[in-house]
Amino acid sequence: MALRTIRQEGDEILSKISKPVEKIDDKLQELIDDMIETMHHYNGVGLAAVQVGVLKRVIVIHTDYEKEEVIVLINPEIKKQKGEQCVEEGCLSFPNKFAKVVRPEEVVVEGLDRNGKTIKITGKDLLAQAIAHEVDHLNGEVFIDKILPGTLEYITPEQE
Repeated sequence: MALRTIRQEGDEILSKISKPVEKIDDKLQELIDDMIETMHHYNGVGLAAVQVGVLKRVIVIHTDYEKEEVIVLINPEIKKQKGEQCVEEGCLSFPNKFAKVVRPEEVVVEGLDRNGKTIKITGKDLLAQAIAHEVDHLNGEVFIDKILPGTLEYITPEQE
């Protein structure tokens, strides 16, 4: 496993649409392991492959480091969304920037796990937010384009 470089605001790769994964092989498993390590290193809740410079439809999510397993989704598709929540959001690709966005309160997502098995996850609240955020990345969309006017905040490391 290795830490990957997170692509930052202004990197044009963040606006590109990721391609579906055709084959689950050792190289993809290595990417997934590296993404998990990178997400944990930077205390993230989720990470999309495009954020580490790989245009593949892969996301990892970990909303509760103490309890649950890391969710790995390959070729995820949001099948259903319900409700709305106005939430504070940040992104590892936009360090020290936070803003309010509107996300679904609940989503149903389908995809493959890291072994190629089809899985369906219903996410509520933070998990729904994280799934929607990461799937947006796969579609070349970033949270900064969805912020509610006047809510963008810059947090300097000294303020943390």
